[in-house]
Amino acid sequence: MKKVYTCFCTDMIHDGHMNIIREAKKLGSLTVGVLCDSEMIKYNRFPLKTLEERVEMVKSIPEVDEVVVQDNLMYDKVIGELKPDYIIHGDNWEGEAMQAIYHNIVDNLSKYGGELVSIPYTYNPVVEKLDRQNREKLAMPEYRRARLRKLLNIVPVVKTIEAHSGLTGLIAEKTVVAHDGAIDQFDAMWVSSLCDSTEKGKPDIELVDMTSRFRTIEDIMEVTTKPIIFDGDTGGLTEHFVYTVRSLERMGVSAVIIEDKVGLKKNSLFGTEVQQTQDSIENFSAKIAAGKESQLSDDFMIIARIESLILEQGMEDALSRAFAYVAAGADGIMIHSRKKSPDEILEFCDRFRAKDKETPIVVVPSSFNSITESELAEHGVNIVIYANQLLRAAFPAMEKAAKSILTHHRAHEIDSDLLSIKDIITLIDEI
Repeated sequence: MKKVYTCFCTDMIHDGHMNIIREAKKLGSLTVGVLCDSEMIKYNRFPLKTLEERVEMVKSIPEVDEVVVQDNLMYDKVIGELKPDYIIHGDNWEGEAMQAIYHNIVDNLSKYGGELVSIPYTYNPVVEKLDRQNREKLAMPEYRRARLRKLLNIVPVVKTIEAHSGLTGLIAEKTVVAHDGAIDQFDAMWVSSLCDSTEKGKPDIELVDMTSRFRTIEDIMEVTTKPIIFDGDTGGLTEHFVYTVRSLERMGVSAVIIEDKVGLKKNSLFGTEVQQTQDSIENFSAKIAAGKESQLSDDFMIIARIESLILEQGMEDALSRAFAYVAAGADGIMIHSRKKSPDEILEFCDRFRAKDKETPIVVVPSSFNSITESELAEHGVNIVIYANQLLRAAFPAMEKAAKSILTHHRAHEIDSDLLSIKDIITLIDEI
């Protein structure tokens, strides 16, 4: 009997999947792979069910002879082990990521004469509604809020990109790349006070009030499902911070990061060039404790951002604060630096990890941008935030377009640099 293999990346079995199973079963003995959690995330399908639940779901299908766990989006390992005569897959091969998978399957099967069979994708109102409902469930506050903590247990590094509008949220949500035999995308979004303020044409001094900043979050949440980490600046007065925590938690935000400074907020990358005052360990610890006391769910995270290296207070001060903030209830530590070299960040991470193996570490490699995520992970970093790159990319592109129009008195010369209106429209989903 011929050996047949197909792989599912889903939390539910609908008519489309059953159509593939029925067609596959006609060809021989059917083995179905269930994609593991970490690879499912790369495929933009955050699991709502556990791996064990998904395996049992597939095992319950009578036509399935065997179930295995596929631990990589690419098929090299599973084809090498099973050597199936046929791989069955839906014919949805559009896009960079799907093309990479397609060529990977074909290349591996060609080594021994196996065949890829593409089954027409099932389009009907019921299947489309089920797929849409599954995506929408991830956008609900209770699911979105819990997603960051789950990610920390699934992926080596939570890759986070800033979003300051619904459109940049869609870019964070939908950008997928195929590179070096792997598929990747961002895991979470960072709503930055710098980018939010700049987008509104205001200075980054906590001038934009929380009500306005919450509207930015709502704009992003309406069109995305990925978890949001909120830049809470200093957190303001402790009495105000507790209300911010409640509001963010209710909205479905996963975490807030607050920095241990007081007074008029200035951007950290100015360092000692401007007057900045670091809060006392006691006061900031009390703010963290009050925020933790006020939250209602265990999912929400309060992450303490330490400014000691920015303000040249030294490594010992940074470490003392880190351990004190964790003792006060902080769910994570963000360590910041404006040096071009990552050396002091790595020293902090190594020394912190020597005493604390569990508390998540967050870094923002804006200045020390030559270091890779995997290198940071080797030193115990859990979350990497690309804090302002989308905004910084947008400004020169828009300025170039404006200058071109003014220079040539028409838009023809800049048109080849612009995204088509059709591509913009298709980026936005219709309900």
